[in-house]
Amino acid sequence: MRKSVKSSVLEQALQRGFINKEMEGSEYAPKLVINNPKTKTFVINDILKELSGAKSFFFSIAFVTQSGLNELKTMLADLNLKGIKGRLLTSNYLAFNSPDVYKSLLEIPNLDVRLSSKPGFHAKGYLFEKDDYYSLILGSSNLTKNAVKVNYEWNILLNSLENGELIQQTINFMEAEWSESSVLTPGWIEEYRKVYQAQFSKTLKQQNLLMNPSEDSLNVCSINNIKPNKMQQVALENLNELRETGEKRGLVISATGTGKTYLSAFDVRQYQPKRMLFIVHREQILNKARQEFQKILGGNSDDFGILSGTQKETSAKYLFSTIQTISKDNYLEQFGPDYFDYILIDEVHKAGADSYQKVIDYFKPEFLLGMTATPERTDGFDIFGLFDNNIAYEIRLQEALEENMLTPFHYFGVTDYIKNGETIEETSDLQFLVADERVDFLVEKLRYYGCDGDKVKGLVFCSQKNEVKELAKKFSERGLESDYLTGDHSLETREKVVQELESGELSYVFTVDIFNEGIDIPEINQVVMLRNTQSNIIFVQQLGRGLRKHESKEFVTVIDFIGNYKNNYMIPMALTGDSSRNKNSLRRDTFEANYISGLSSVNFETIAKERIYYAIDQASLDSMAELRKAFELLKNRLGRVPYLCDFEESNMLEPLIIANKYGNYHHFLVKVKESTHQLTTDADRYLKIASREFLPGHRRHEQIVLRCLLRCGEMKLEQLMKVFETNNLLVSNKTVRSVINVLNLTFFSGSNAKTYAGAPFIKENEGTIFLTETFLNCLEDDYFKKLFLDILVTSDIKNEKYNQSLPLTLHDKYTRKEVLKLLEWEEEMVPLNIGGYTYKEGQFVIFVTLQKGSGFNGAKVAYRDELLSSSEMKLYSKTGRSLKSNEVKILLEPHDWQIHLFIQKSNDEGKDFYYMGEVLPIRESIQEVKERLEDGTIKDLVEYDVQLKQSVDNALYQYLLSGDDAKNAY
Repeated sequence: MRKSVKSSVLEQALQRGFINKEMEGSEYAPKLVINNPKTKTFVINDILKELSGAKSFFFSIAFVTQSGLNELKTMLADLNLKGIKGRLLTSNYLAFNSPDVYKSLLEIPNLDVRLSSKPGFHAKGYLFEKDDYYSLILGSSNLTKNAVKVNYEWNILLNSLENGELIQQTINFMEAEWSESSVLTPGWIEEYRKVYQAQFSKTLKQQNLLMNPSEDSLNVCSINNIKPNKMQQVALENLNELRETGEKRGLVISATGTGKTYLSAFDVRQYQPKRMLFIVHREQILNKARQEFQKILGGNSDDFGILSGTQKETSAKYLFSTIQTISKDNYLEQFGPDYFDYILIDEVHKAGADSYQKVIDYFKPEFLLGMTATPERTDGFDIFGLFDNNIAYEIRLQEALEENMLTPFHYFGVTDYIKNGETIEETSDLQFLVADERVDFLVEKLRYYGCDGDKVKGLVFCSQKNEVKELAKKFSERGLESDYLTGDHSLETREKVVQELESGELSYVFTVDIFNEGIDIPEINQVVMLRNTQSNIIFVQQLGRGLRKHESKEFVTVIDFIGNYKNNYMIPMALTGDSSRNKNSLRRDTFEANYISGLSSVNFETIAKERIYYAIDQASLDSMAELRKAFELLKNRLGRVPYLCDFEESNMLEPLIIANKYGNYHHFLVKVKESTHQLTTDADRYLKIASREFLPGHRRHEQIVLRCLLRCGEMKLEQLMKVFETNNLLVSNKTVRSVINVLNLTFFSGSNAKTYAGAPFIKENEGTIFLTETFLNCLEDDYFKKLFLDILVTSDIKNEKYNQSLPLTLHDKYTRKEVLKLLEWEEEMVPLNIGGYTYKEGQFVIFVTLQKGSGFNGAKVAYRDELLSSSEMKLYSKTGRSLKSNEVKILLEPHDWQIHLFIQKSNDEGKDFYYMGEVLPIRESIQEVKERLEDGTIKDLVEYDVQLKQSVDNALYQYLLSGDDAKNAY
């Protein structure tokens, strides 16, 4: 239960905001609200935070765009489930707002919209009513994507009790404007549309053509005026350099929609081959590829020929062929092995197939170019090795978005249909998938989230052939003309259906098995996913169908209906490109979602988000199959066995997963049959210790000492402080002893002490430290030394993300052991002895598991620890405590104590906790209470509240508050 806001709390916040910034503040302090991409802070974050805790809201906004409104839609959908409504006052000032935006506003069931008739209506205010106070954001930001995420904007966030004069003035003024305004209606929108189109359509079209020339506009340009874009220019230079060094093969990795075909044409133009062969996997692609090449290369039409099942123009200088045709002996043998001096293979990730291997082995061109958006294969074939590990250029989805090479996308993770507690799963039968109630639900959601433009052109990915046929039929019955395509349809049928979608005759095409790649429909403005995420590759391929730029759209809407799928954890992996298999990273990618660049966005409905969390918790991301797959992918890419530092730098796999699963990397290499080396027992133990203690990278002190000793053999203790300072490391009067205790293993106790016994790294004698003989003997083994130094290098890379000025980094995760080590305690404590907290020599550390669950291994009392707000928390002492207990006395008089708070959502997260920073006990909240244990006995304990010195960021706060079981979130 959220704690009520008292006037004293607001007074303190105002003191900090307007009188003295050094005062202890709170989440209620006045705040400047701006966009700062470097720190991933955006105006929209604050709007969403205030909305999440509102019981009503009132926006007075002059300008609204579809992309700006999209930022709020999942939050508004969640609020609607809670019965929370709001109002929006806007206008048609300067005819800025499009008719489609007004139409979208009417689709939001819990939003009342009115139009102000005031001339020059230019307001930008967001008012949020909370349980016992109001929040107000005022400033320069309209509800447009640029204003809330990109532009240089200034706004201020204020909090006030209801009787505050400023808030009363604001409420009264907004209510007066509301009473004088007119209700937004469909009839008004249609009348406005006539005026809007007549006045602006011609101008807007001209502007769009200038800013985003379509491929049709390229047709009328002269050949010399078609120039490579930034990405293509760099790639062309790299390809030239590659050939100049004598290389005969090169690979280009480029996100869908970034212009791979044009790039290859530009490279052919600069290479000027006598004869060229372009190989594709589908006949449907051939004609367009030939047209694009002719635009770039010029020349007679006879120079460009097609070799396929229906055309046999084999004498052309530039031949475009399907792999199915060119791989047949009767066609292949028409050409000598060196007939083509330049060969290109599109979608080359398919090159592991026998047909491709046959063609590649037969021809001996001067240069072979492969192009793909997804070189990582699930079949184990080494695409990188096929091209001699020569990556001429690489640009992935995130980079392409940053470079404005693709249409921005608005991704919505939407909760799939639920009936009587039953929802869509992998095993759901066809009857449930195509039930009328579900179809109605889908149509409603698709209309709610909409698209850019007044006519939807959507591509819908499904899982079953019978499903696409039935859904297309039922959508058509509901006024959304639809058709379906599967791998069984002929090329002619596919082309006809695609043309009908492009022309607007169809609203939706439902598909299964095809369209994941290769097909190019730039007009698509909505991509719908009605299937389980099978792999990162397929997800990105399907997403990419709508990302190609086109004059008819500013963004593409991606609507992913999320059921109870085991593979839901793949969604954040696919959206971020994060293949580390680190569950903490996947959770953060889900609740933070600020990783998408520029004008793109990712938003999840609450229940959909819960399903992803649940899938992450349940997933076995450290299985041998998963780890072997990641290992083989990186090995193929590098052309050698990777080290741990390679995994860290590539983000291909979290090295700690290997260490935690197998003890050290050597054991893993043996498992995957990449090492037959025999390590001594001591060497194996040293690698295990280093993997556990140094690899996380929380501090560099131990690694620096070891490197110094490897170079010079010995060091005086007094030198250590200077070495740490020289390396700009945090140093206190306890630092040297803390580091020594870790390296000589005296810090460790319990099971760790037993595991580590007999393998200290250093010994100490009369103020001098040395490497131990045992460790030095191990270092004589070059294999061991490489693996050990690899751990140190990987640790250094990891350390870069941590705050070097403090022992602990806010909102990062730590185990109990790591906390005590980083706070420089002399000895580790057994976790069971720490329990919920421990204290010593001015440091008080508190560990809280919010959702205890049935498997919680804590005390047998039903602790009700609770986040009261993003800056306050309710906590409890251990049982048998009173106001006279030692730890409670510290809480009552904490003057010389640092009190650190660590929180984990549930035991499913593992053994580590989010660091929430230092806290201050709220003295007046400390009181003795009685609680009933599981056995029915009553025990005394102390209840108290603490104030966080730094408020929890809203994304993490909402995650910590979210339910502990997605299946109960209906």
